[in-house]
Amino acid sequence: MDFTPNWKEPNCDLLVQAILSLQNEEDVYRFLDDLCTITEIKAMSQRINVAKLLSVETTYNEVARETGASTATISRVKRCLNYGADGYKRVLIKMQKESGHEK
Repeated sequence: MDFTPNWKEPNCDLLVQAILSLQNEEDVYRFLDDLCTITEIKAMSQRINVAKLLSVETTYNEVARETGASTATISRVKRCLNYGADGYKRVLIKMQKESGHEK
């Protein structure tokens, strides 16, 4: 592994391994349902949607209108897209490739 986040620890390793073990969409839904509150799931869902919209250069106003995200959330996601660990970018690229809609 080339990237090591500053929050890496054994409990986090277990979480990462658990996520990697998921086989399909149903597994993911079941795991998230047990692991997170509905509010946490909706917040994470909103962030990935914000990242997707920002990655295609949607304006902050359009992102806010479409997702209901606050300007603080939009700014944080934008900062991650520009200066983060490339997590959003890697996932969005992979999702595009898998859907057959590469940029």
